[in-house]
Amino acid sequence: MVNIKYLVGIDNGGTFSKAAIFDEFGKQIAMMSIPTTVIIPKSGYTERDMEELWAVNAKAVRGAIEKSRIHPSEIVGVSFSGHGKGLYLVGENGETIYNGIISTDTRAWEYVSKWNKDGTKEKVFQKTFQDILACQPVSLLAWLKEHNPEVLYKTKYIFAVKDYIRFKLTGEAYADYSDFTGANLVNLHTGAYDIELLEYFGLEEIINFLPPLKNSSDICGYVTKTASELTLLPEGIPVAAGMFDVNACGIAAGLADEEQMCMIAGTWSINEFIAKEPVANGSVSLNSMFCIPGYYLIEESSPTSAGNLEWFIRNLMSMEKEKAEEDGESVYTIANNLIEQIPPSENTIIFLPFLNGCNEDALAKGTFIGLTVFHKKQHMLRAVYEGIVFSHMTHINKLLKNHKTPVSIRLAGGAAKSDVWVQIFADALQIPIDVIEDKELGAQGAAMAAGIAAGLYKDYKEAIDKTVKITKTIYPRAEYKEVYKEKYACYRAVIHSLSNVWDYFKN
Repeated sequence: MVNIKYLVGIDNGGTFSKAAIFDEFGKQIAMMSIPTTVIIPKSGYTERDMEELWAVNAKAVRGAIEKSRIHPSEIVGVSFSGHGKGLYLVGENGETIYNGIISTDTRAWEYVSKWNKDGTKEKVFQKTFQDILACQPVSLLAWLKEHNPEVLYKTKYIFAVKDYIRFKLTGEAYADYSDFTGANLVNLHTGAYDIELLEYFGLEEIINFLPPLKNSSDICGYVTKTASELTLLPEGIPVAAGMFDVNACGIAAGLADEEQMCMIAGTWSINEFIAKEPVANGSVSLNSMFCIPGYYLIEESSPTSAGNLEWFIRNLMSMEKEKAEEDGESVYTIANNLIEQIPPSENTIIFLPFLNGCNEDALAKGTFIGLTVFHKKQHMLRAVYEGIVFSHMTHINKLLKNHKTPVSIRLAGGAAKSDVWVQIFADALQIPIDVIEDKELGAQGAAMAAGIAAGLYKDYKEAIDKTVKITKTIYPRAEYKEVYKEKYACYRAVIHSLSNVWDYFKN
């Protein structure tokens, strides 16, 4: 009888904490997803209670193990995926000293604006090959230093979200390269913290709060007895560093060589490829170290993707959602059926998918343009689907300045579950779209790192060969090329025409 081993991947996004159990061949055995309460004390602030976050994670892991019906002793490793950016601070005795800050937070936009104007942006880019974002730790720490300095006095460790959960599982403090090189905290030339870089932000004192850096599949401790009792994870199994969720979804989609490109359509619009060298010409916003040592992740991203659809369904489709639940159906099936009623050429509404932030202007907001009394919910819904695709296109077009057009692009995330949505991606981009097997890809990528740490896989290539499956490829329809070309041009024109009004909404 084959003795199959199991791995646990823990994924913390902006609104849900998920734990999934995978066998060593990548089959998802069980998953538990639990929402985390988002605290919004002011417009532009998005926070969460860190102790609640840990409790939710422990509950999700325990629930997934119980649902799996496997014996916990068959689990050989655990690792993590988590939203990048944001800020999670821990004090001297491991206590939380401030709410965790999520990557959709924009409170620090004024610091980014100042740094963009005073030359800091250019100096930082020379070391990190990144733009500065309001949701990055450096911006949030600068805000705290001015508005709540006592928090920094109490800080012992600066973490990304997954680092905090790992700390609670092991009692040991580490960061990983994929997260912190994507946060303007690491000199990309040296792969190390850089006091001069921190001085650019006026944050040189935080050098002592930054944990040691590890590769994503490095062992960063072992499950403690206390954590084992809470989660059912076996005491003493290895805990790998884990990775930024952009890496996790990419590696779980098979992103392992320089020919491929990948999109993830979740809360964030993630668009990426990997390369042996960062792109240093300023044409892309973010370069960081990829989870595969020796590769850099070339990324264009913004919080402008499927999270906008969640808002639409929550606020404008509550009746449909209630009926779907009563009938045992999915509200997303209803949404897909609605937009299929409207041919692409017959919908002229433009939607800017900036409800959670923007890839154009830090103050830009979501909006519909072109509504009349003729339009119905399905017209607006199609505009949401298309607007999200157009935001991805904006990023992809930037990436294609540094990468040849791929044979296909791999798509993961919520949008990949909708054939009609995937078809819009294919038609608008005029590139075939590969859909990855439907499972929790952030957790899968984490589990792959756990498998390497536990010795089940030699490296990521072996992990991909054993676990990644493309379920379908959707091809572009040539007859819609000009339709979407014209629509995208209108989308860009709307953004340009509103560029002078966003200051009105800054409060």
